[in-house]
Amino acid sequence: MNSMPLMWIGFNVFVILMLALDLGVFHKKVHEVKIKEAVVWTVVWIILAGIFNILIYLFWDRMAPGSGYTNTEAAMTFLTGYLIEKSLSVDNIFVFLVVFTYFQVPALFQHKILFWGIFGALIMRAVFIFTGIALITKFHWMIYLFGILLVVTGIKMVTQKDKKIDPGKNPIIKIFKKWFNVSNDFSGSKFFTKINGKRFATPMLIVLLFIETTDLIFAVDSIPAILAITNNPFIVYTSNVFAILGLRSIYFALSGIMNMFYYLHYGLSAILIFVGAKMILTDVYKIQVEHSLFVVLTILLLSILLSKFKPPVQTPKRIL
Repeated sequence: MNSMPLMWIGFNVFVILMLALDLGVFHKKVHEVKIKEAVVWTVVWIILAGIFNILIYLFWDRMAPGSGYTNTEAAMTFLTGYLIEKSLSVDNIFVFLVVFTYFQVPALFQHKILFWGIFGALIMRAVFIFTGIALITKFHWMIYLFGILLVVTGIKMVTQKDKKIDPGKNPIIKIFKKWFNVSNDFSGSKFFTKINGKRFATPMLIVLLFIETTDLIFAVDSIPAILAITNNPFIVYTSNVFAILGLRSIYFALSGIMNMFYYLHYGLSAILIFVGAKMILTDVYKIQVEHSLFVVLTILLLSILLSKFKPPVQTPKRIL
């Protein structure tokens, strides 16, 4: 019996419960997230992803018979997708840092913005995933387009690494300011406030809009990256969700030491070029999942080790 519908329902119920627990219990009172708390939550999300990976290994053949994957293949595919999405999410962390600094968002309010930002990202990623899979299934040639997109993006990450991000140039925010009143000051952690009887959006909402639109741009790169590994909707979706859910805690844990990872930017570029090439060559040579996993892990490890033991003489202007 195919239990895939129950898997979808069960997983989404789990996600909703964890989000409710996060906002309604652990962050019911607004407070600044310290490094210790962030590290604990980072470990929690990694452990949860690991447990889920083990469950796939143990029960995949019973839950999704006829999927074309053995238990081992399904588990390794999930792990590879999770690692790719997790590594590519580093760029999101850089954007969080730039945006919060640019808008001078108080540390007390950053968690609330990231919570709703990531909630919106989950919805957008789901739409992107199912759209991408539908396109590849119906139009096989789209896989080459996605592959080329990834290779070009990987090259641009290196050649344009010093390009600055200016939140003020975001077209969504420009349009929003033309049509809605925006206050100059924060009103606690509120997204809207009233001034002289008129309703105003606060800078909190502007920051949230910017984070949502930039995640939409990043999704254009990251979704094709995991589609190069598998087009199984459940594996693509769950690996994406686990990578995104742990993003907030990683930001608070790493935002202060991001400049230590000098070469991680190049590692991410190499990963994008690799998975892009994998998509382009899909009809010529099929790279096995275990080989893809080995390449991704090796690239990440080398970029981190090089950053630690062979830092550049002069710190680059932009790290990520």
